[in-house]
Amino acid sequence: MAELGHVVFYVRDLEKSSAFYRDVVGLNEIGRIFDGRGALFSGGRTHHELLLIQVNDAPGPLHGHRIGLYHVGWKIGNHLDTLRGALRRAENFNCRIDGLSDHTVSQSLYLRDPDGNEVELYVDDPDYDWDESDDWMEAPVQKLEL
Repeated sequence: MAELGHVVFYVRDLEKSSAFYRDVVGLNEIGRIFDGRGALFSGGRTHHELLLIQVNDAPGPLHGHRIGLYHVGWKIGNHLDTLRGALRRAENFNCRIDGLSDHTVSQSLYLRDPDGNEVELYVDDPDYDWDESDDWMEAPVQKLEL
């Protein structure tokens, strides 16, 4: 069985990006590598789900209709109150908020990290059994009000 192990982002400012993924997303910083130019983060599932590597000033990320990474999604819980807390943390961090969506099976907050990468924070709907029904795949995405 394959599962996503980790994601690596090149970042301009390791401290600012580390604060975002720790304080807004809710990941734990596990340690620093590459003579302090890299930071490892975990949500507790494995040794690290995210690695940030500081490259200082460099172009990117690409935006709009293009080939490549669109966004990274982090499940942060099963209740809308958890998502409301994430929205408050994002606003306090002055994050760019791209939107809120109800996907039937889950509810999501879309925001940008300090380098402009799109990040989805979501909670699964505890009343929806996605393992038993796939009708959520055809359901239209609705605007979410928090």
